[in-house]
Amino acid sequence: MSNISDLIEEYLKVLLAKSPGDYVEVQRSELAVRFNCVPSQINYVLTTRFSTGHGYMVESRRGGGGYIRIVKIPLDRQTELILDICNLIGDSISQSGADGLVNRLLEEKLITRREADLITAATKREVLRLSLPARDQIRALILKAMIKAVLKNQ
Repeated sequence: MSNISDLIEEYLKVLLAKSPGDYVEVQRSELAVRFNCVPSQINYVLTTRFSTGHGYMVESRRGGGGYIRIVKIPLDRQTELILDICNLIGDSISQSGADGLVNRLLEEKLITRREADLITAATKREVLRLSLPARDQIRALILKAMIKAVLKNQ
């Protein structure tokens, strides 16, 4: 059974898919009421599931007419795509950040399930038996190399 974070994430992704643009605006309080949770639960989902590493930008405006805007970062240009992804990864990336990016590439059908599984297997903390921050730095290098290899000939 899905937990509340999964349900909120799925709901927001459906809203994004139905949106005529690459963004959606929602109110934190309305989401909290809809899912019968505290607003900090919404914040948690936004921070962990809609980060730049996952292919999203989140903007918020507080106050009476405040809103949260979730923008899906477009991934549709070949060379620029690879550069953009490498810039998103940066010099270091956590396992959850890497997993989120791989899932986004899979959702966008830029990689296959098999490629996603291989990338995820190669970047797991159990495989990269190093202490932090070296582990996240090596993960970033491996992730960039694998994404370049997979996307360069598409």
